[in-house]
Amino acid sequence: MAPVVPCQSQPPSMAYSCPVISATKAVPVTVAPPKEEAKPSEPEPNFLESVDLYFDAAAAISHVSPDILAQIKACNSIIRVQFPLKLPDGRVELVEGYRAQHSHHRLPVKGGIRMSLTVDAEETMALAALMTFKCALLDVPFGGAKGGIKIDPRKISPEAKEAVIRRYTSELVKKNFIGPSIDVPAPDYGTGPQEMAWIKDTYQMLKPGDLNTFACVTGKPLHEGGIRGRTQATGQGVFVCLREFFKSEKWMERLGMSVGIKSKTFIVQGYGNVGRHTIEAIVGAGGRIVALAEWNGGLVDDTGAGLDMAAVAAHHARTGSILHCVGATTLLDSAAILERECDVLIPAALEGQITASNAGRIRAKVVAEAANGPVTAAAEKRLAARGVVVLPDLLVNAGGVTVSYFEWLKNLNHIHFGRMSRRMEERGKQQLVDALEQEMAGGMRFSHTTRQSIVRGNTEEDFVWSGLEEHMIEGWENVDRVAEERGCSFRTAAYLIAIERIARSYNVSGIFP
Repeated sequence: MAPVVPCQSQPPSMAYSCPVISATKAVPVTVAPPKEEAKPSEPEPNFLESVDLYFDAAAAISHVSPDILAQIKACNSIIRVQFPLKLPDGRVELVEGYRAQHSHHRLPVKGGIRMSLTVDAEETMALAALMTFKCALLDVPFGGAKGGIKIDPRKISPEAKEAVIRRYTSELVKKNFIGPSIDVPAPDYGTGPQEMAWIKDTYQMLKPGDLNTFACVTGKPLHEGGIRGRTQATGQGVFVCLREFFKSEKWMERLGMSVGIKSKTFIVQGYGNVGRHTIEAIVGAGGRIVALAEWNGGLVDDTGAGLDMAAVAAHHARTGSILHCVGATTLLDSAAILERECDVLIPAALEGQITASNAGRIRAKVVAEAANGPVTAAAEKRLAARGVVVLPDLLVNAGGVTVSYFEWLKNLNHIHFGRMSRRMEERGKQQLVDALEQEMAGGMRFSHTTRQSIVRGNTEEDFVWSGLEEHMIEGWENVDRVAEERGCSFRTAAYLIAIERIARSYNVSGIFP
């Protein structure tokens, strides 16, 4: 059995102090032109070190005592598992997996499971820490966790993938690292609803006496206990955050931009679940996607009108790739696509995409982190020094865990949202419409279409979108307010809110024993 061991955050390798674009002054900000980046004079932090540096920047201006800060920063536990996978040719491959539980100040802990060759202990701990602070920022009552399986899901058969997921889940069950009240996984890079269904089924087989087995994992297919809107949730949350930012006359004046998303230009990196649904919402609001990057290249628009995203979606569905879509120019250098001119750059793929080596060539006015940790600490310093606004991952991509929370609640309650109230709402509205028609002079009547629109009761999806929007808007307002009050960046404000909420939990609950 692999041991369960405490894991400590590594000491920062360099001080982090991000130049701040103040929200309290109406002086317009000019984004400095890109320049060739000299070889960094300071070491590039790895993912975990970047998270620690961001934490330290917020901790330095918090009112939390050093001992509680140390507890909040530390990863509580991590397991490493290894198990055999028998390949079709008879060979046996050893598969490595991890699960980190960063904070137990709230239970269960929550975080996705990814499948990638980049998975290791440090990456898993960094992602688990982000989940802790993300949940605290959005006031979602989970601690943070993350899991990963070190394998390329594109190079194994569906049968082999199912075997890996089921064996990994069984290892988590044996070590008490999964359960509706313990640790609730979700999809991440390389996994989706099908993998979550396998996890649910495996847990159900191993825990036959548990009434709440459907709540052991979120992001499941609808017919397996999922919730409407979960697939689109992260992308929709990204859009709501962008929409609220672009509503701010204060920030638009400072950046020399007009209010609203309409006609703004966007470059998106990643055409997976998050990127695709973010794009759909942006295009629906009148934004223009001028470039789209994937791991093996991407598309750029040379017309000025933006990419025809309906054509791109159809091409991707037909070929499995965005490359060589008719009506767009294909580039094979993904990194160069990020450096093209735009209003907003949205990294929606993996961590560490904007580093000290390419930050000076980024030509966006705003970077919105739809992925976890796409901007390193060293890169953010360079971006902020040039006036580029970074909307942090803790806020921007929190839509996924927010709707996962709703799915978890649905599974624990064993009933769909709206099932008990929808028809009651419709009857009440129907009575109101009837009364209005009786009171209107001249025998006026609402049309059938208008009547149906008015009396329609709220569905599960309505509840999901309303709850998601409320969480994201409140999160943005809190981050914007704290950044202004404390004179810090949006990222530092987000971490500060999270740290102080977790500290209050420890102060009120106490430390066991």
